[in-house]
Amino acid sequence: MKLTTIAVSTATLGFSALAAAGPNKYINYTTVKGYFEQDIETTDPSTYDYTSHNFGLIDRSYDADKPGSKNLTQWERFHAELQALNENSPKHVSYKLFFMGRHGEGYHNAAESYFGTPAWNCYWALLAGNGTHTWWDADLTSEGINQATIAHEYWLSQYETQRIHFPDAYYSSPMTRALKTANITFTGLPLAAAGAADFIPEVKEGFREGMSMHTCNERRSKSYIEDLFPGWTFEKGFTEDDELWTGVTAEPSEAQDERSREALDDIFSKGKKGKKPNGVCAPHKKDDLVVSITAHSGEITSILRVIGHQPFRLSTGAVIPVLIRAEEVEEEEPTPAITWTQSAYCAAPPATSTASGCVCASSAAPITSGYPVGASTPTPTAV
Repeated sequence: MKLTTIAVSTATLGFSALAAAGPNKYINYTTVKGYFEQDIETTDPSTYDYTSHNFGLIDRSYDADKPGSKNLTQWERFHAELQALNENSPKHVSYKLFFMGRHGEGYHNAAESYFGTPAWNCYWALLAGNGTHTWWDADLTSEGINQATIAHEYWLSQYETQRIHFPDAYYSSPMTRALKTANITFTGLPLAAAGAADFIPEVKEGFREGMSMHTCNERRSKSYIEDLFPGWTFEKGFTEDDELWTGVTAEPSEAQDERSREALDDIFSKGKKGKKPNGVCAPHKKDDLVVSITAHSGEITSILRVIGHQPFRLSTGAVIPVLIRAEEVEEEEPTPAITWTQSAYCAAPPATSTASGCVCASSAAPITSGYPVGASTPTPTAV
């Protein structure tokens, strides 16, 4: 069944085009390969364990190695390499190491496993819950908490044994499962003893999951997040209520990639303490060399597309490090029109679905009238 498409500009959704870059400039992102096992084509993401060895950092020599480097750990030598790359690159080029972590298992993940993907995508995901569990803006399950705890313990062990450089800046999706994963992962680490930046994340709309009718993708209010984690910061323009999730249309990958790119533009254009240079696209701002993002499977997949990384789908709670090169390009970036797709669902759980959409029971036609009747959104409360 071919669904109607609705044109929606990214500016309408709160993500302006690259205004900071000016009309004839944009930032081109590429993955710098050869540093991590996750960059290698033969590495299987379905079986790869990021805790198996140094987050995947490859044991190798670097151009920045010095005679005394043999007394340093691999992570200490890598950080020296990262600093050297920035020091030796032209002003319009910069490098940052991104640690992208997927949130731990949420109740929506558990529900999809329980009901099966066809019934989940075409029916259950459009409800707020099933009377036993709520998956609207899903919270972490006990397994999800355990996965975030594993990440915390691994960061601690990497610092104690490898002197890994803790992130200089932290960002999180505004969804509850991502916020809580970030908090469990980084709270209580010896940041002060390491001389590292405080764990004060910035909450960014650009790093939320791809938006569809699924209620797990509608966020709670800004006030809820402020009450949950006082002291955390928000990107400029972050609204009290969710103005992106509609319950009617689905975000195509091209639109998600555009907002992922703009979120990266914001990070690469910031100097110390999150300040942007006045009116300048500035990937040459070479502060905050190590960046942590806590997000979602689909969003991390989108970022990997934007930076030209090979596909590498993460399991819940997993982490992927990527060395990113950003170059300011002196030409206008193409801005094609992007359409959002009107979503369809079934009035009862279907037995199957296809790549093209839902196959409802008794040959009933999928419904395209928007948010389904009876799928009431719960009252936002702290969990």
